[in-house]
Amino acid sequence: MVEIKKTKPNEFQFLVKSETGNILLESVPFSDKRTVESTIKKLCISNASNKYVERKTNFEGKFLFNLKNEEGTIIGSSGFYGSEAGMENGIKNLKSSL
Repeated sequence: MVEIKKTKPNEFQFLVKSETGNILLESVPFSDKRTVESTIKKLCISNASNKYVERKTNFEGKFLFNLKNEEGTIIGSSGFYGSEAGMENGIKNLKSSL
């Protein structure tokens, strides 16, 4: 499930949530709703192909992933996962939620 929200007067972002309502991905801010909707449409078409997913580990050893657009710019990030398997499951859930 994808939710668009207005965060500031001229700022929008989208959230991708699992079936249980957990946030899988929070986008970067966008300046208008039309751009957000266009970005979401492109994500749904590509279904968040692995080439757009960047897997990372932070300095504390926690796992997260970033979602990039076709130009390679980060458009969203996940929360932190305690294990690599948990992160991979989050990516799988993201793909099924788009």
